[in-house]
Amino acid sequence: MHPLATKIPGLVWGYVIDAASGRAERFSPETDPHAIDVGEGCFVWLHLNLADARCTAFLENFPGLTEQARAALTTHETHAALTVDEQAFYGTLVDFQREFDSTTRDIGWLHFALSDAFIITTRLQPIRSIDPVRAAIEKNAAKFRQPIQVFEALVVEFQRGIISMVLELTDELNAIEDFVYDSELRDERRRLAPVRRVVVRLHRHLRTVLALMRRAAATDDDELPSGFEDVAERLVNRLEAADNDVYALQERARLLHEEIDSKLSSETNRHLYILSLMTAFLLPPSLVTGFFGMNTSSLPFAEGIGGTLWAVGFIVASILAAWLILRRAGIL
Repeated sequence: MHPLATKIPGLVWGYVIDAASGRAERFSPETDPHAIDVGEGCFVWLHLNLADARCTAFLENFPGLTEQARAALTTHETHAALTVDEQAFYGTLVDFQREFDSTTRDIGWLHFALSDAFIITTRLQPIRSIDPVRAAIEKNAAKFRQPIQVFEALVVEFQRGIISMVLELTDELNAIEDFVYDSELRDERRRLAPVRRVVVRLHRHLRTVLALMRRAAATDDDELPSGFEDVAERLVNRLEAADNDVYALQERARLLHEEIDSKLSSETNRHLYILSLMTAFLLPPSLVTGFFGMNTSSLPFAEGIGGTLWAVGFIVASILAAWLILRRAGIL
C-alpha cells in the first residue's frame, strides 16, 4: 500500500510489542497516530518511508523524541553515525538496498532512534535487513523484549548480508583467478574493478561502524539505554569477524590486480623485446639500401651487371653481422 494511504505519514509498518506476553500487534493503515497507546511492558516499532514529505511533521510531534533524534531520523546524509544521549540512542546504519525481488550491491542508509518505549526506523530506499527482522517479530515476538534487541537484530541481519556478499564476491574472485593464472593471457581488470569497489566500500563503512559502536559503548552508564552494553559487545564481535573477512577479500583482490598488472607488463616487455630485435636486424639493411640509394656519382656497382646481387649480398651480410653481435652480447 502506498504510504500516503496511511494515517501515519510514511508508514511502511508498525508494531506494538508486548514483552510480557511475547505478542506483536501490527498497526493497520487506518491506525490514528494520536491513538497509539503503549501500555506498561510494551514498546512500539515504527518503520517509515522518508519519501513521504509528511514524516518530518509527524516526528516533530512524536513524544519522547529529542530534537537531535528527529534530525537523525530525517537526515539525507550518507555516512554512518551512532549517538547515545540521555538514555536515547539514534543515528544512521549502513546496509544494502533491496529491489522488489533481490538484494543489490548498492549501499543504503537506515536511520533509527530508540528509547525504552519505542524504536523508529526510516529510509528512502528499501533496505535488506528490515524484512527479515519484521518476519522474526511476527514469528516469535517473545525474543524482542526491548527496543535495543530490535536494533541488535537489524545489525545482525546486516552482518549476515555481508557474509552472503563475501561468499558471492569470493566466487567471482575464484572465476577471475582461474583466468588470471591460466596459460592464456586475459585482461580481467574490467571484471575485477567492480568487485574491488564493493569490497573497499564495505571495509570503509564497517570500520566506521565499529569505531562508532566502541565509542558509544564507552559512554557513561547513566546515559546508556537498558541492555546496551551487552548488545554493543556482541555486535562489535560480530562486525569485527565480518570486517576480517572483508579485509581478507580486499587483500586477495589487490594481489589479483597486481598479478594481472605483472602479467600484462611482462607481455608488453616481450612485445618490446621482439620489436627491438626486429629493429636491430633491419637497421643494417636499411643503411645498405640508404647508401646505394644516395644517387651520387661514382657509386660502386653503378655500371655493368650484377650490382643488385652485390647489394643483396651486403644486406644479408649485415643481417648476419647484427645477429652475431647480438649473440655475443647475450641478447639473443
